[in-house]
Amino acid sequence: MKLEFVKMHGLGNDFMVLDLRGRRIRGLADIVKRLSNRRFGIGFDQALLLKDSKKADFCMEIYNADGSRVEMCGNGIRCVANYIWKRGLKRKPSLSIETLAGIKVVERIKGGLVRADMGKPVLEGSLIPVRKKGHVKDYPLKAGGKRFEVSCVSMGNPHCVILVDSTDDFDVARFGPLLETHRFFPRRTNVEFVEVINKKRIRMRVWERGSGETLACGTGACASAVATHIKGLTQRKVVVYLKGGELLIEWSRDDNHVYMTGPAEEVFEGTIDVKSRR
Repeated sequence: MKLEFVKMHGLGNDFMVLDLRGRRIRGLADIVKRLSNRRFGIGFDQALLLKDSKKADFCMEIYNADGSRVEMCGNGIRCVANYIWKRGLKRKPSLSIETLAGIKVVERIKGGLVRADMGKPVLEGSLIPVRKKGHVKDYPLKAGGKRFEVSCVSMGNPHCVILVDSTDDFDVARFGPLLETHRFFPRRTNVEFVEVINKKRIRMRVWERGSGETLACGTGACASAVATHIKGLTQRKVVVYLKGGELLIEWSRDDNHVYMTGPAEEVFEGTIDVKSRR
């Protein structure tokens, strides 16, 4: 079986985009897991599947590198929107895209950037979900012999935000997987390690659920902006510096929605024989 794909990235958070409208593929999770390998496959953090939708302009399904399916991807939805616009699948400047986290609206703006309405942040612990009811702010959690104070937010997918003195010096590879799989998070979690620079700027590294450390995470940047604002450390509009670049995040006072603005780049197109990769 041959698959046509497009390799894309948002700030180095990279994707395999497949147009599967009107097409079904068996064993997709296993295929994604094999093709995500950076030595023996295409190599990517997530696979983004473009499908038809009865509720919106398109539907986006998301699979992590380990083959698990997830609810939402901020960098990914910008890439899918650019994929649609570049190929003329829809020519209007604003698109509605169905995800497991609901319908999201993205728009093309000046400078080749894409702005996404990421919806309202969820702060109720039972809905994030975590094993605690109510808002989870500075909650004590132990992992790897270290005590953390975690603040949890859902942007359609679960996030655990932790303040650190320096993102450069923090051992993300050690503590990221321990926190991702901590029993406090029944569906695992994405983990953001955040350094506050000032009221308008933060620096972030991320350990993504099912993918490991990535160069950027759009929903993670949104969750970090929300968490640091709730803690009184930042304004509602912040620039988030990630290893792959920067995102502008605004938590609107008017509608309580979080808006994310950033780039989406196409790297190359290709065709791969899935059977030859076994």
